[in-house]
Amino acid sequence: MKARIKLVEGITFIAESGSGHGVVVDGAPDIGGKDLGARPMELVLMGTGACSAIDVVLFLRKARQAITDCVVELEGERAAENPKVFTRIHFHYVVTGASLARPQVERAITLSKDKYCSATAMMAKTAEITFDYEIREA
Repeated sequence: MKARIKLVEGITFIAESGSGHGVVVDGAPDIGGKDLGARPMELVLMGTGACSAIDVVLFLRKARQAITDCVVELEGERAAENPKVFTRIHFHYVVTGASLARPQVERAITLSKDKYCSATAMMAKTAEITFDYEIREA
């Protein structure tokens, strides 16, 4: 896996993935950014949520659950001192589908958290990882 980060101006960058997709990354205005893109640590949090969401959807589809939507809302807390690593991350999953089985949803989330999600495994080295979920009928 590769990535390339290129300065545009000030402290605004274009981050390009090895697969050729670009994202604007910027710093907060109080450090000279122009608020033109996500902050680096926001991208880390978003990537962690996306990694787990992919797992959950794939696991539920494999279990033949009729999932139609999956939203993961994350709330992270960071250390006060440098390096300001994440110290706590809470995942709130909203899984929508037709007659989804609660045990299957919980199993999918737990498997992602405890075994399959690489991003969550890395974050768990510094952060307490918690989750809750709700199931909505489609």
